[in-house]
Amino acid sequence: MTITIWSDIRCPFCYIGKRKLENAMSQFKHKDDIIVEWKSFELDPNLRTDTSINTLDYFVNKGANKDQISQMFANATAMAKEVGIEFNLDEAVVANSFNAHKLMHAAKKINKQNEAKELLLKAHFTDGKNIDDLDVLVTIGTSLGFEAEDIEKQLKDPALDKNVAADQIQAKQIGITGVPFFVFNNKHALSGAQPEEIFLEALEKAYIE
Repeated sequence: MTITIWSDIRCPFCYIGKRKLENAMSQFKHKDDIIVEWKSFELDPNLRTDTSINTLDYFVNKGANKDQISQMFANATAMAKEVGIEFNLDEAVVANSFNAHKLMHAAKKINKQNEAKELLLKAHFTDGKNIDDLDVLVTIGTSLGFEAEDIEKQLKDPALDKNVAADQIQAKQIGITGVPFFVFNNKHALSGAQPEEIFLEALEKAYIE
């Protein structure tokens, strides 16, 4: 059974949704039969990486209400804590995620997408790392098993640009406007960080069919 997931490394609910799905999968008796495939989706393709401001100020500069954004951060942090994730959103770097998505496609070649996704999300939301920084991405790549020179070469290769673009074109064709977006066996779809029991129901339904 295949679960295809469109998500962005900059999306807090993608991290929360990933963990809730994993928790549901741990309760699923056929979990060893599941293949998870990650697809690229950029929430803001035009975002310019800017390490001089924090994420809160970034949203305020775009016209958002500071109190509302602070409350949204607090709510997301509480939701993350419920599933064992530590969010440090005030420290999150304003970073374009395109190159991080390229790393995800490189990781797919060695069947390490899940591990890459976890490390990238943790780097962005917990550790305050710049996910658009080549050194940061190479470090994550080497921890996945790549040689530093090899992964650096792949991250600079335009071939992976096409892979990221292809995922996003497919998302448009399907009509995906927000992430996370989960597709079970190319049939059933769920959007958002759903409760674990909803994921479990979807797993059981898709497996029976």
